[in-house]
Amino acid sequence: MILAGEIGATRTRLAAFETEGNRLQRVVEKTYMSQKHDGLSGILADFIKTEGIPVHSACLGVAGPVRAGRSKISNLPWVIDAKEVATQLRLNSVGLLNDLEAYAYGIDGLESKDFITLSEGGEEPEGNRAVISAKTGLGVAGLYWDGFRHHPFACEGGHADFAPRNDLQMELLAYLQKKYGRISCERILSGPGIKNIYDFLRDTHKAEEPEWLRTQLRAAPDPPALISQTALEGKAAICDQTLSIFVSVFGAETGNCALNFMSTGGIFIGGSIAAKIVPKMKDPLFLESFLDKGRMETILKDMPVKVVTNDDSGLIGAARYTLIQKAFRTASRAAD
Repeated sequence: MILAGEIGATRTRLAAFETEGNRLQRVVEKTYMSQKHDGLSGILADFIKTEGIPVHSACLGVAGPVRAGRSKISNLPWVIDAKEVATQLRLNSVGLLNDLEAYAYGIDGLESKDFITLSEGGEEPEGNRAVISAKTGLGVAGLYWDGFRHHPFACEGGHADFAPRNDLQMELLAYLQKKYGRISCERILSGPGIKNIYDFLRDTHKAEEPEWLRTQLRAAPDPPALISQTALEGKAAICDQTLSIFVSVFGAETGNCALNFMSTGGIFIGGSIAAKIVPKMKDPLFLESFLDKGRMETILKDMPVKVVTNDDSGLIGAARYTLIQKAFRTASRAAD
């Protein structure tokens, strides 16, 4: 039995998987709102107690950089230590991965129906891959191709500097700098980022905010989700413009990732935001921004671009990581 976890600033998901060879079967899953808890240990204790699951191995994907088996969650005041988690679970060791690294491990565990293709790319694409995911924050990971298989690895590319590409985006940058100082891509390509773009358009009078929308936003539990849905329904021009800026910046940054990782094997767009605004992601604006790299456009045209619609890739990836590590240990012992 494998315990897999996806630890984020908004929610923490835990699931138990049974294994049969290399196949995974989910037995149970539970979601906790991260902000309502002081740390991970209480959540783990509740899950084990209420579900009664015997844990034989475990791996957690966490929304933050992992160094020497420890991670400080980027948008949450939690520190997670793999040794402490292993002690709590009475295991010799526990896998601790950046959440996008775990997500990358999950890509090959998904089915064709879990992807929406924005660009087919060239024939029989092969080579490195990359994933980029916008949720509460912006995550990036790479998958190195060794000629036989892909090796996921973590990075913190979501915190790279935002690079505006036109006058309007320059004004957006200046607006956000007054509020936050340095501006990373995450300030725009995330749930809070959608609200930042909206506030910019409203405060600089680039677009008018209807009174009914102002009232709804004040009462909304998730303003970015309301802005996105209103845009998709065509109910307010300010929301449509917000999402257009978001998609344009998202396309450009996805193209940057594709070049940085030379992802000729494909680039995968994850996270709840892209999956919920697929009609807008299919707008030519995204691919135009993705391809707008001068002489590199021909290379980018050969890279498949897909939206991942299955929100379970991180959990599946954490579970798959334990299977891969077990296979390596078995092969190593056999070689000895």
